[in-house]
Amino acid sequence: MKRSQAVADAAITLLAERGMRGLTHRAVDEAAGLPPGSTSNLARTRAALLELTLRRLTELEEQALAPAYAEVDRPSSRPPDLRELLSGIAEGMRVQLADRRRTLARYELALEATRRPELRAIYDEMGRRFREPVVRLLTALGSKDPVRHARQIVAYAEGLMFDAIAGAGEVPGQEEIAQGMGDLLAGMLRQA
Repeated sequence: MKRSQAVADAAITLLAERGMRGLTHRAVDEAAGLPPGSTSNLARTRAALLELTLRRLTELEEQALAPAYAEVDRPSSRPPDLRELLSGIAEGMRVQLADRRRTLARYELALEATRRPELRAIYDEMGRRFREPVVRLLTALGSKDPVRHARQIVAYAEGLMFDAIAGAGEVPGQEEIAQGMGDLLAGMLRQA
């Protein structure tokens, strides 16, 4: 594992366990088992540390959603296989829910981005990377308004994860996630 990944992974854990106030260069060094000053050498400022952490978090979340993206981006003249797609989405969300620390860290970073314009720009860029495949998917499935529908699908997924992680809801199983997402897609595509 590269040093930058070790630093970012430790920062993710600290954000989840201690919140934004617990994220310091020294705390990251300790959590990653690195000599003092290692994190500072890699990410000189707090803003640089937050950016490094957000980029790593995005990388991990993209890995979790890779099966769904593979179905969306498979070259074909026919629409994506809905069963495989729903299974991939549900698996990606299950992975996210199984590792609470990543989702909690993302919530911490999202709130911080509301106060730091430089982080907001990065956060928005990362968000586009997740929404664009959903727009392509909905276009392939025949949505009459794929951009609006993509926002709604992402909002549904985010709400489901928030309820399971920080709300009063239970963590849904993979089948329940796929069924809920299927119901939402069916309603959106009914008029298509």
